[in-house]
Amino acid sequence: MKTTMSIRIAIITIAFTGLVFACKKDNSNGNSTNSSNVQTGADDQAMVSNEDENLANDANAALISTPTTNGDSKTPVAIGGTTAVNSTKQINGVNGTSSINGDIICDAAVAFDTASDPRTITITYNGTNCWGNRTRTGTVVISIPAGVHWRDTGAVVNMAIQNVVITRQSDGKSVTLNGFKTMTNVSGGSLKDLATLASITHNISDSLSVTFADSAVRTWNVSKQRVFTYSNGIVITTTGTHSDGNNTGIAEWGTNRFGVAFESLITQPKVIRQDCDFRLVSGQNQIIRSDNINSTITYGLNASGNPTSCPGSGLYYLEIVWTAPNARTTPIIIPYF
Repeated sequence: MKTTMSIRIAIITIAFTGLVFACKKDNSNGNSTNSSNVQTGADDQAMVSNEDENLANDANAALISTPTTNGDSKTPVAIGGTTAVNSTKQINGVNGTSSINGDIICDAAVAFDTASDPRTITITYNGTNCWGNRTRTGTVVISIPAGVHWRDTGAVVNMAIQNVVITRQSDGKSVTLNGFKTMTNVSGGSLKDLATLASITHNISDSLSVTFADSAVRTWNVSKQRVFTYSNGIVITTTGTHSDGNNTGIAEWGTNRFGVAFESLITQPKVIRQDCDFRLVSGQNQIIRSDNINSTITYGLNASGNPTSCPGSGLYYLEIVWTAPNARTTPIIIPYF
């Protein structure tokens, strides 16, 4: 696969490792309410976390699509938004058709203002279901100072997230994101050139207002590092970078929809691989809540809960192991994309 095509697919296909949790109640010892609460919270955390990274992927695609913002002398290329240009992608048996016009992002219009300072890129999501698994509406405005290029070491861009509504097609669940994101190219280098580089490191820092379908509005914070390497294809390794003085490796923290304070730690790096059809193939989250109903989520398993190989098709499974005071709990194994 050509490098530019690999990067094009990688930047965006990363975005579609979105996790869909089923809702299964554990009735042992009358604990079904806690079980449902834990699964809802885990689903919320996974959906917000993944969609927040999707916005970073879209920003990367837009920033590297033109030498004016990327800082290279290469001829601009059309970076496929959520799929490769002129192709289809199947998600759980549903075909999603990509852009046929070489659009940067298949479900959005992208406008560049390279004359202002800061320069801006405006992404307007149009509700197109181009992958068959979710729709988005709303706007993201990316700002990059004149004289700064995204491939520069230490380059920083800011993003204003304005009423971005994501609706999952499998069950109609939606979340609305507002707030601000900062992305830093810690190492320098362009994702166009990843195959010839040792690695590229990006940091993400967010302050988000999250509105759930039940009208609950919560403030969430994000602090992550994403390392892009090349080994038989693109490999993306994500870790948490926040510390509260007691816990480290925190990726997200805030208050969940039930009004309970939480921290989401990445206790084992979360890894996405191109040679596994850009799947999340391994990693682990620990969710620590102020009500002591905590959970550990392990990714990259088979239906029996054992680590699996790299099929590139079908389903991977995750396991939720949760604890609660004075309660007997049962691990839950459910599939994800």
